[in-house]
Amino acid sequence: MSSQDDEPEIRVLAFVLMAAVTLAVGLAVGIGVQKSRGGAGASTSTSAPAATSAAAAPVGDDASVVVENGVVKFYFASGKADLASGALDALGEAIAAAKAGKKLVLSGFHDATGNPVFNADLAKQRAIVVRDALVGAGVAETAMELKKPEQTTGTGNNAEARRVEVMIAP
Repeated sequence: MSSQDDEPEIRVLAFVLMAAVTLAVGLAVGIGVQKSRGGAGASTSTSAPAATSAAAAPVGDDASVVVENGVVKFYFASGKADLASGALDALGEAIAAAKAGKKLVLSGFHDATGNPVFNADLAKQRAIVVRDALVGAGVAETAMELKKPEQTTGTGNNAEARRVEVMIAP
């Protein structure tokens, strides 16, 4: 009879041990994934905008944002208009300039693959997404100009071509 009385305690103990092992394994896997992504000691600091060099331009099909020579470049995944994380951080200087009375010029580009009409519409949608992010950050719509670039097909590889540029007008 005493073995039946101990059975619930053993089950609870086994459950607690299994939960602890699962937690430890999950933590180890999470740390390993973060380190493999280059996130060891990852920082969410907003003091420095995204990357500032051409070497940071995208090579894959992920959304990203780069600040290059004062121009904020938003790169988009193929067929999508989703902003990369950190978008507002990269726009800090542009937001401050717009709030100080300067005009921002937004231009959308697309790659040369697929249907040109669809691509042109998608480039416009992407520019509108960036404009909406700026409006959400407190920039007046009157402080922005959506400008269709003279050459809408972007330069570089396809991942670099799918972009919206935000420039502070002189």
